[in-house]
Amino acid sequence: MAAEQHGAWFGFGFCGFGQELGSGRGHRHQVHSPEPLRAGVDICHVSASWSYTSFLTRGGRVELSGSASGAAGGCRDAWASEGLLVVLSAQPGPGQGSGAVLQAWAPDSAMRGEPLWAKNVLMQPEREDEPGGEALAGTLPLLPCAHAYVGPRPPFYRPLAPELRARRLELGTEHALLLGAEGQVFSWGGGRHGQLGHGTLVSEREPRLLEALQGLPMAEVAAGGWHSVCVSETGDIYIWGWNESGQLALPTRTLAEDGKIVTGEATGLNESGSEVKRTVGNEDGAPAPFIAVQPFPALLDLPLGSDAVKASCGSRHTAVVTRTGELYTWGWGKYGQLGHKDTTSLDQPCRVEYFVDKQLHVKAVTCGPWNTYVYAVEKGNS
Repeated sequence: MAAEQHGAWFGFGFCGFGQELGSGRGHRHQVHSPEPLRAGVDICHVSASWSYTSFLTRGGRVELSGSASGAAGGCRDAWASEGLLVVLSAQPGPGQGSGAVLQAWAPDSAMRGEPLWAKNVLMQPEREDEPGGEALAGTLPLLPCAHAYVGPRPPFYRPLAPELRARRLELGTEHALLLGAEGQVFSWGGGRHGQLGHGTLVSEREPRLLEALQGLPMAEVAAGGWHSVCVSETGDIYIWGWNESGQLALPTRTLAEDGKIVTGEATGLNESGSEVKRTVGNEDGAPAPFIAVQPFPALLDLPLGSDAVKASCGSRHTAVVTRTGELYTWGWGKYGQLGHKDTTSLDQPCRVEYFVDKQLHVKAVTCGPWNTYVYAVEKGNS
């Protein structure tokens, strides 16, 4: 049988701390269009924080790029946040239930000396659904045991109720999303921007089921700074939370005011519970609605009726991969993190043409707060 043809990783957006986003030429602080990473062929997992990025290679080596530097071998997974770098290292063990060591490091420690915290954990059976077909857990901050997760601040180890049966967990700036074994979605944490999806702006101390999505099994969850996205098993996209920069692909005041004069404003709720404001001063003189906060999940249609399979969120931007291997991005684009060769922000999904022009099939996307990483293969090998 022929050897598997691996794809490559690409990056674009903010790189003001020297984190690798492309070829590394020059001293740019931002990249506006996808560029291949120098070590993209060897990378199997990316986790991006604001000022640095963690790359995990197929050989089990974690390498840091940006404000944090350093490398370590024998690793299975890594998760980067500004205050904490979490690394999962495998320990030799027989078959299922073999052991691993979870270590939490200060990002500026270069993974030298003693970690801030360490814990032995049990490994689950390996998965084969990571980019390139490599067997990799790739579930952090959810621990392999699925009964706890790692938080960016003490207490680092946070138990989860076993009945949640978590299969994925995503952390936003102030909130958390959990995907259950049956496709249910739970959320908790801060809710002042509607990011929990319960129709209110209040916080939740414990995981709460999203009743609006009951009976709709989800396959993916993604948490942005203050917004949330889910992809259903049938490829539908549900999105909610803060829409300040168009990250929900709903009309937003920030973009509507470009080139327009605001002379008045009114605020109210529409029939779906969204906070709607109307700005006076459109070309025809009529009030133009925009949505600042969407506290309930809203169904989002991609152009051409495309089905989604993957989603990721930055601080205020969103990226989705379709079943046909195309990448759509929208939201805040100040640093080129949307990949459209400019710094324009968008309140509607827009296809990243780079991958179409290069005949590349996008398989995965991972957003940092202000940048985006994409894994793609040549269409003949997809």
